[in-house]
Amino acid sequence: MEEIYCFAGNPLDRSFGRRRDSAWIASRLADPETRLLPLVDLKPPLRETAALDWQRVSLWRSLIDAGATLIFLGIRGRRAYFALDATGERAPSDLADVRALAPLLPAQEAAILGAARALIDWHRRHRFCASCGAPTLPASGGWKRHCANCGADHFPRLDPVVIMLATKGERCLLGRNRRRAGNRFSCLAGFMEPGETLEEAVRREVFEEAGIHIGRVRYLASQPWPFPSNLMVGFLAEATSEEIAIDGEELADARWFEREEIREMVARAAAGEEDGARPSLPGPIAIAHQICRRWSLGLDEI
Repeated sequence: MEEIYCFAGNPLDRSFGRRRDSAWIASRLADPETRLLPLVDLKPPLRETAALDWQRVSLWRSLIDAGATLIFLGIRGRRAYFALDATGERAPSDLADVRALAPLLPAQEAAILGAARALIDWHRRHRFCASCGAPTLPASGGWKRHCANCGADHFPRLDPVVIMLATKGERCLLGRNRRRAGNRFSCLAGFMEPGETLEEAVRREVFEEAGIHIGRVRYLASQPWPFPSNLMVGFLAEATSEEIAIDGEELADARWFEREEIREMVARAAAGEEDGARPSLPGPIAIAHQICRRWSLGLDEI
């Protein structure tokens, strides 16, 4: 089985066949065992024990009845779980940033939270029909929006991103993004474009950003990334050239690192150590960290 990274491994049964039934959704909301997670400005309430503060539906019934965006997240056992866009309301407990909170949560709760954030954010960004411009309304338990004016259905957007570690022998290529302060390096990454395969996107992005030619490409793993709603698709890529020519638009710097350097950077990132003087990696929450970790230990080769 594949490794499961942060925001993956959602344990809920999404009940596709039943979430389209509005009467069934209403019955789940009326069940006293059902729990709801309100998000205020995309931030969830937090218990003192760094666990999500799942709440009774009755606490939020007036906001639900007023038409706030409500998402049926799924079923676990006999209990249903929902998320609610409670922006503008005062949460009954402290709020937490999802990116900072996720590493502290049990993996399955982080996955549920990631799905809730991505869906609520999508609803906030897509209130009007892309076909006719009329307002749309949530349907199917929040898993689509429907336009009553032209009949179009709109489904949650997911943007695939290729993220790759280009390697050549005992060295790998990392880049530092222009938009990020400090000395943090990461795998190169970029959005897929229409009309290309995943492998073609890997080769194009590495060449565009760093001027390196890529030969063989090997898929490793993927990760949902709810900021706002990406699917990170991870690869190892065989570099067939060495001379770096950064684009100057995406990257401020790019360089080759020895495998031993990556092992040391992985250890510091996992421990939360970042002094700014030495090149660093993203933390374990990011698939970039995991790709570098696996390669540095010799677990994956092109």
